[in-house]
Amino acid sequence: MKLLLIHAKSFEYEAREKALEGAEDIDGRRVGKAENALVVFVTVEEGDSSDPGVVSAAVREIEDVFRRVKASEVVVYPYAHLSENLASPGEALAILKSIESQLSEKGLKTQRAPFGWYKRFTLDCYGHPLSELSRSIRPGEPPKRGFEDFAVMFPDGRVVSVEELPSGLPADFVALLESEVFKRRREGGEPQFLEYCKKFGFEWEPMSDLGHMRYGPEATIMVEAVSEYAWQVCRSLGIPVYKVRGTNTFNLEYKPVLQHAQLFGDRLYQFEVDEKKLVLRYAACHQQFAMIKDWEISYRDLPLGMLEIADSYRLEQPGELLLCFRLRKFTMPDLHIFCRDLAQAQEVSFLVHRKIYEEMRRLGRDYVSIYNLTRSFLDGHKEYLRKLVEMEGKPVLLHFVPEGKYYWFLNIEYNIIDELGRPREIGTFQIDFGNAERFGITYTDEKGERKHPVIIHTALIGSIERYIFAVFDTAAQKSKRGEQPSLPLWLAPVQVRVIPFSKEYLKNADEVADTFEKEGVRVDVDDRDESVGKRVRDAEVKWIPYVIVIGKKEAETGKLSVRIRGQGQFEMTLEELVERINKELQGYPRVSAMLPRYLSKRPSYR
Repeated sequence: MKLLLIHAKSFEYEAREKALEGAEDIDGRRVGKAENALVVFVTVEEGDSSDPGVVSAAVREIEDVFRRVKASEVVVYPYAHLSENLASPGEALAILKSIESQLSEKGLKTQRAPFGWYKRFTLDCYGHPLSELSRSIRPGEPPKRGFEDFAVMFPDGRVVSVEELPSGLPADFVALLESEVFKRRREGGEPQFLEYCKKFGFEWEPMSDLGHMRYGPEATIMVEAVSEYAWQVCRSLGIPVYKVRGTNTFNLEYKPVLQHAQLFGDRLYQFEVDEKKLVLRYAACHQQFAMIKDWEISYRDLPLGMLEIADSYRLEQPGELLLCFRLRKFTMPDLHIFCRDLAQAQEVSFLVHRKIYEEMRRLGRDYVSIYNLTRSFLDGHKEYLRKLVEMEGKPVLLHFVPEGKYYWFLNIEYNIIDELGRPREIGTFQIDFGNAERFGITYTDEKGERKHPVIIHTALIGSIERYIFAVFDTAAQKSKRGEQPSLPLWLAPVQVRVIPFSKEYLKNADEVADTFEKEGVRVDVDDRDESVGKRVRDAEVKWIPYVIVIGKKEAETGKLSVRIRGQGQFEMTLEELVERINKELQGYPRVSAMLPRYLSKRPSYR
């Protein structure tokens, strides 16, 4: 027997015409209506009548869901479309009547739609996490629930099945459940962040393969700033981290490369040169592992990290590509941390986990997480997992994977919920037990014996492009709330724009710009022959955080007229403004401007 259970705000049906010669007499039941109803679409299969326990199990499942969703009544609806292995009409009708009777005997208000008729129906589903469930019941077997590969862990360590979740879950976590567990897709529409990508010069490259981007002058500044920041974040973990560089192509004739590629899956860029089968790397694993296997490492050196900000290639499907988010070529600040054993890896993972959350929260956002793991890892390391979840302070989704299939113990995916209500994975973290042996990576332990380290894989802030996506998506959500979209000051391509009222004050503008340049602040001067109003508006269009207008009053008094994005107009001295900006930039990289100072010297580009 197959059951599809829908919690409906309202449900109504109308029997139109007979579908079977043996259709039951509807006896005035041509039309049915219900509100706050658990609608149970039932497909009775061959062999169900041989075991009386099938009906009892179905009734227990229906009653359980009925009480948890707090429905007012049950509608038993014959539905022959959930299986091809159908029982005879007579057997099916008898079982449906038995389900109806037993539900009524349990005190549940129940109605049953007529069997053997073509029917029109209208259903308004509530849309909460338990509003769409499925069950499979076979003779002699316990009911098979639809979401056995998932569970939810709460910060207090409770592990709850998806079907038993309480109400009142955080909205972002509900969005994750709907997408990952219930496979519900939000309505489409063009996200606003794409407009922001264009504004700052992030575009597809039409002369390349699909999924490859080009980066204009402003986009390049942002990419370099985020790249430098990724390195800075890695060093802030407080463990030794070594920055390296390498190649993008690896030879599949080498066994570890081939095995790792096979474990990764089918999204590989492959090609042949000189009769050699090569793969474009999909992360920095190959290069770092090929390098560190030649290092002489002692247990005293561990943990140690290796970082490469690496070009990475994944052959994503054309329909999945999304500018700045899902690409075929992207830039990954790939960090691997080599640990003595699982115990040390777990301790280091707390640093990694905290840092990943800390960085997203610095953008004013928060993650909802998916923990991919085996049931045996959950059973053996529940307290460790509880501590991770406690650090998040919200429930996490557990996704159970088959034993022995992957090279990792634990794989966490960190998702934000985007402006369209869709989960978008940004950060990642894995504990890898297989690749050290596969690539021949060893260290010398206290006894002088060679051991294979446990490896943490992570991208603390995600790929460079996905981090920028998160920044733009945050701006889009600000805009939807009626706030002014903006960039963090450290990431804005131009941080300060100086506008001389006229050519007479260009020298004053240059003196102000010189001061900021000495401080490592990205500044330019709008010396164009345009009105002050138009030049201020152009600065607003470019989201420039600080706009200074210098005229007679400012030149004589030394007090600057400063427009701060999202805050308004202020008057302050140059020293006060420099102090304010330096304070706001504290802890962030200062990347050079790479643009001519004068706007009149720049060509027109997007």
